[in-house]
Amino acid sequence: MAKSRRYLLFYKPYGVLCQFEDRSESPRPTLKGYIDVPRVYPVGRLDRDSEGLLLLTDNGTLQNRLLEPRYRKPKTYWVQVEGVPDEAALEALRQGVTIRDYRTRPADVRRLDREPDLPPRDPPIRFRKNVPTTWIELVITEGRNRQVRRMTAAVGFPTLRLVRVAIANLTIDALEPGQWRDLTDAERDGLHRLCGFTASSPAAPRRSRSRRRR
Repeated sequence: MAKSRRYLLFYKPYGVLCQFEDRSESPRPTLKGYIDVPRVYPVGRLDRDSEGLLLLTDNGTLQNRLLEPRYRKPKTYWVQVEGVPDEAALEALRQGVTIRDYRTRPADVRRLDREPDLPPRDPPIRFRKNVPTTWIELVITEGRNRQVRRMTAAVGFPTLRLVRVAIANLTIDALEPGQWRDLTDAERDGLHRLCGFTASSPAAPRRSRSRRRR
């Protein structure tokens, strides 16, 4: 009988490491404090000071494919930046900016008309009374270290808060910080299609029950 695979969506809170163990002298919060499913691992990562959607699985084949450059899927972020980016700054992000020794790929970028409906961050960001802030939506297909923060800084608008709200066809809807759930059958099948798997592929899992935990 084929092994049943697990696919989890987790809303990572601010300050939580994208790993299950922290061996530092002053241990910090990790995934272990929220997820009790054995042998699942994050697909990619989110920085400790970033929030939002994280995909975890015990399917190594799918995990590797999602991380391969040719199969990388779009990731959507809502980004609160310091200041009010003009169209020139947004267009620079769309075309790609130079960060250290590489140039980012073209991105989809738009300014949000209003502050998105997100849970308050704990702790809240530090506001400067005389400096306005702006929320933008940024969609990229890369995943370099601290890339979004470095992109906005490169065009003169430092990131204050960063929340990943979607990975390909998967969204953070209906999750609160610290909650996780299994993918639905439709979400799982859509993810397989995006990665080029067929229904008969050995990577395809059997059905699993949905579960959520705070």
